[in-house]
Amino acid sequence: MEKIITMMGPMLDGVYVTLQMFFITLVLSLPLGLLLSLARISKYKPISFLVETYIWLMRGTPLMLQLLFVYYALPLVPYIGIKLPDFSAAILAFVLNYAAYFAEIFRGGIQSIERGQYEAGKVLGMTYVQTMRRIILPQVLKRVVPPISNETITLVKDTSLIYVLAMNDLLRTARTIVQREFDMTPFVIAAVFYLAMTLVLTWVFNKLEERYAAYDE
Repeated sequence: MEKIITMMGPMLDGVYVTLQMFFITLVLSLPLGLLLSLARISKYKPISFLVETYIWLMRGTPLMLQLLFVYYALPLVPYIGIKLPDFSAAILAFVLNYAAYFAEIFRGGIQSIERGQYEAGKVLGMTYVQTMRRIILPQVLKRVVPPISNETITLVKDTSLIYVLAMNDLLRTARTIVQREFDMTPFVIAAVFYLAMTLVLTWVFNKLEERYAAYDE
């Protein structure tokens, strides 16, 4: 028991890094994903094409590769040459990646709304922006809760990929202790932490689904 208590100090530090990555990525990628989805369905073809290409690129390449590119290759790009600290590089890669996935989720939600809803907005004298804000998006948010829930839970587990940048997240900390102590207990503790985080997220999103379902009754 004393050995486990000794391990908990660095393990909790790793949890803190993991939670930082999770919350910052979520807070930044959700609104960016919404903006990208609106650009994706824009009538302006060049904008729509650029966003579609961006989404294809982000979804078609591994997140780990994107992490390595932002941290190691971005400084070598001509006329850019930006060298980011490991944490900033990880945040940038995660936000760009998850914004692409959220964009497709929001796009699907927006396109699932009947055209009659837009016509109703016009009849009421609303502009396109007002129609989206007051009529369309509230319905979209209700419909996209389940897929966003899945992506959010995936994000918790994907934070472990930052070990490639030698960041001391939960999993890397556990691995370091295992290699030093020759004891598998840290992996069990890490699993418990990950399960606890996903359990909390599952509960939160279930409550959100129940709340929106109550409005349909």
